[in-house]
Amino acid sequence: MTEETLGQLSGALGDLQRVLRRTAAQRTGRVALPDAQVEVLRLVQRQPGVSVREAAQRLGTAPNTVSTLVGELTTAGLLSRDRDPVDRRSVRLTLTTTARERIAVHEQHRRDLLTAALSGLDTADRERLLAAAPALSRLADLAAEQR
Repeated sequence: MTEETLGQLSGALGDLQRVLRRTAAQRTGRVALPDAQVEVLRLVQRQPGVSVREAAQRLGTAPNTVSTLVGELTTAGLLSRDRDPVDRRSVRLTLTTTARERIAVHEQHRRDLLTAALSGLDTADRERLLAAAPALSRLADLAAEQR
């Protein structure tokens, strides 16, 4: 593992993420949400009912920053804030139906784009990339823990 190889991997993953995100947003006819808002939505999708404080800890961001993002997403109709039934001082975050639908359409476009791009690779490259998916997922989890 060399600095050059690590740079290539990092660049390729970043480029792929940007292309899929932007192209999928264009295909849906929507402006791509800012990355910070997408991170909050993805976290709430994975962990419905997360609090703002918990979200800030998991994202490695200040609670007031997450609170601002939550306010923007709530105003956009993508997040719902509900009082915690046990601790009425806290709110729990959930995706709205609009957000779930928007995410589903966006993800389908991403899968379609990825399928088309993968079909342009030779069989060996395609098989290596698909076989690496579980390892890349674990890598993402480990990188998230390094914050």
